[in-house]
Amino acid sequence: MTRRILAAAAVAGYIAAIAAANWATAHYGLTPVGFGLTATAGTYAAGCALMLRNVVQDAHGRLVVALAILVGAALSAITATPALALASGVAFGVSELADMTVYTPLRRRGWARAVIPASLLGAVVDTFLFLSIAGFPVTAPGVAGQLVGKTWAVWLPVAAVAVWRGVRRGAVPRNTVVTGSAASHE
Repeated sequence: MTRRILAAAAVAGYIAAIAAANWATAHYGLTPVGFGLTATAGTYAAGCALMLRNVVQDAHGRLVVALAILVGAALSAITATPALALASGVAFGVSELADMTVYTPLRRRGWARAVIPASLLGAVVDTFLFLSIAGFPVTAPGVAGQLVGKTWAVWLPVAAVAVWRGVRRGAVPRNTVVTGSAASHE
């Protein structure tokens, strides 16, 4: 795939994750996530959105991130409820600004090194703002459940990218033929 297609897919995925998080929350509310914790039904999608924000910033810049948040909130107003769309738009807007303040300076040191702390900060800010504005209870099990879900949604793709990059770096060169347990060059 070309970089343009991947960049467009990141924007579409980001917008879809925002809308999906709000749709799931509007339709299913709070759900158990195990260990006595609860989270809004859209928590995993919200976590994916937090991680995808960084990809969109790399591909298109901060202005496109802000526009995508507005589009995601508008879709949420249609597919979920206006109240959730407002809570989501405000929470994503503020949490993404917090995310950017960490991600942007750390990005020079590597993508994963920037995404993980930035997304985790964004998750904390998003969780408290969204739950408060949307009228969900801000309780220890609810906050912990939100953070667990969002953390998984960040760590799994980051781990997958790290493994993929490691495999690519250690891949067998194209001009190498592998026979049995020994490799010989053509």
